[in-house]
Amino acid sequence: MDMRIGPRFLRPGIGYGGSCFPKDVAAFRSVAHHRGLEFGLLREVERVNADQKRRFMAKVRSALWTMRGKTIGILGLAFKGETNDIRESPAIDLVKMLLDEGCCITAYDPAAMKRAEEVLPVSATMRYANDAYATAQNADAILLLTDWKEFAHLDLDRLGKSMRYRMIVDGRNIYDPDVMREHSFAYISIGRPAIYPEYIEDLPIAV
Repeated sequence: MDMRIGPRFLRPGIGYGGSCFPKDVAAFRSVAHHRGLEFGLLREVERVNADQKRRFMAKVRSALWTMRGKTIGILGLAFKGETNDIRESPAIDLVKMLLDEGCCITAYDPAAMKRAEEVLPVSATMRYANDAYATAQNADAILLLTDWKEFAHLDLDRLGKSMRYRMIVDGRNIYDPDVMREHSFAYISIGRPAIYPEYIEDLPIAV
């Protein structure tokens, strides 16, 4: 019944972040340890949260097959929508993983790009876009990493027209798979069957 931890926050995704929850979980576990109690549940919470990012990356690798040299559009850098807070943001961690694997990143966030640039500076493989549609330019895929409300209302046809491949890997389950099928996207989300359009043979997907 507590709105801070109830169904509103019990959604599949790429993991939690922010300035409070990760710190509080670690603090509770530390207090328990010093009191002689091994709080295994909280240790497992931390493990599962970290594993969500690895699971998401596995989905991306499976979809793109070869990572090096791929152009990836990123929607969202803040740890959650409607904030500019990037502290402990799983989106930032995922972008770092993608850069380490040799991807070229074009990222957009409605509020968090200035802060993100402090930890993800502009480079030959990392740049920032002025809007969501600019991230799609020649993209092999778009990864949706933050649940901004505006991302749920994008013009999908406009988004797809400038992409190299109409592929979205949705880390926040913002979209309806049937709608994505209607707009001819390859659509991979969390805990739901992947959607592949009829032109699947033209996509660089390991199936």
